[in-house]
Amino acid sequence: MEHLASLLKEDASQDMLLNIASYFENQNQYLYAGKYYIQCGDYTKALKMFMQPNADSESFDMAIECIGLAKNDALIHMFIDYLMGETDGVRKDTKYFFKLWMSIGKYSEAARTAIIIAREEQNLGNYRATHDVLLEIYLMLTKINSKIPNEIEKMLMLIHSYILIKLLLKIDEHMKAARMLIRVSNNISIFPSHAAYILTSCVVECHRVGLKKQSFEYATMLMRPEYKQKLDTKYRRKIEAVIRRPDKSEIEEPATPCPFCGSPVTETTLDCLECKNHIPYCIVTGQHMVLDDWSNCPYCKFPALYSQFKALLAKTQTCPMCTHHIEPDAIELCKNPIEMLKEKSENEGTFKDTDMGFSFSDSSQSNSTSYSNILPVNRNNIDITV
Repeated sequence: MEHLASLLKEDASQDMLLNIASYFENQNQYLYAGKYYIQCGDYTKALKMFMQPNADSESFDMAIECIGLAKNDALIHMFIDYLMGETDGVRKDTKYFFKLWMSIGKYSEAARTAIIIAREEQNLGNYRATHDVLLEIYLMLTKINSKIPNEIEKMLMLIHSYILIKLLLKIDEHMKAARMLIRVSNNISIFPSHAAYILTSCVVECHRVGLKKQSFEYATMLMRPEYKQKLDTKYRRKIEAVIRRPDKSEIEEPATPCPFCGSPVTETTLDCLECKNHIPYCIVTGQHMVLDDWSNCPYCKFPALYSQFKALLAKTQTCPMCTHHIEPDAIELCKNPIEMLKEKSENEGTFKDTDMGFSFSDSSQSNSTSYSNILPVNRNNIDITV
């Protein structure tokens, strides 16, 4: 029947489509039934077909597609009730709230939900999944010229810095990897599942490249009770030796000009103390951008130091941010990046963190917070007009 229905689908009359949908419904093949009810234009019946007990991911995705086509407040309320478990007592995965808001253009709610999902994945140690969620909402907000909430921008920068470490080590850029480990270790509270591992790597890499002062500082941190018990035994003696015989010599980090005011700023610092501007970071190195070495990924549009991006693409042909395949010749040196920065600033909307319904707090407090409880629990308080 499925094959026959697919053959008839294009030329079938309304009554025929309705009969096919009814047939599948009577056979308890609710996914197929819902698809044909959509073809009939009966979005309410279609949505009910997708909201069955034990529905699979395709049913959820079709329900969201159905709502996007219908643009009907009543259906949105119905689906929110279903997601919250009011119809069957089972609360559904938070990611479907995110997909719903994206589908109906509620980007403030989508951003709010994206942070909840990202924090949950982050606390579980699923950093690639965290990165993907944050990147998706970042690109969507950028597409509609909306200002990126500070929490999303900071979380993405830190998660990306963590992901860069493995890449930099793979291409033997140990000093750059050490600098990223320092950045991540300075925000270790948002990496609870791998805190001891990250701090250990930071001590080892900093010691390796001559950053002895930083190696000693993070070795001392690693000896705290909450980390010491998780320390890999094969590194314990090395860590203890760093602490017993402290060498606090350090290598001064190079400084490059701020793209806004030209003042010298150390390479991995992303805020200029002179002009107070936040400086975009390079997706290849994690360093701040400079005007005379500026390029952008042709797909995600994130900035990268041209010389570093070119060298990386010669080895991997992959954007480290969006993972698109890119040939080295596909990127170009940006001729006037400061104008691009000004234009972006002028085009941005007035999206504010406070519009998202809760105040962003330091993620170090996130371990004791149930993020699902800040999702909307009263659908009547949500503006869902489409």
